[in-house]
Amino acid sequence: MAARHRRRTAAFAVAAVLVALPAAVGCDAVNKALDCVQTADSIADSVTSLQQAVENAANDPTQTDESLNAIENNLDKIGDKTDNAEVNKAVDDLNKAVGNVRTAIKNGDNTPDVSPVTDAAGELTKVCTP
Repeated sequence: MAARHRRRTAAFAVAAVLVALPAAVGCDAVNKALDCVQTADSIADSVTSLQQAVENAANDPTQTDESLNAIENNLDKIGDKTDNAEVNKAVDDLNKAVGNVRTAIKNGDNTPDVSPVTDAAGELTKVCTP
């Protein structure tokens, strides 16, 4: 249900970007905003996968690492495409949260708290929408 809510939120965000941008805004700005929203949506999906992987860590511990890698890859995409300070801060915060989960796992925590990752991903989605 949370994944469906995130996808719906992302879809609304895309619609808001398309409706809210005035005609005077150049195509490049629109493309950057859409890239941010689409990548944030991908991150939301990866966060959902991370939550499920942590819940099922006993069955397949590699899934957690794969989910964290997916989040980091998407964060690299956003970081490379924006010069927006709020987006960059949200990306940094999410990177830090992912790093904390990695550290917890490395230190033997099989069920780390992923709520900071979820919170940071929500903030990123928020700043990606105008």
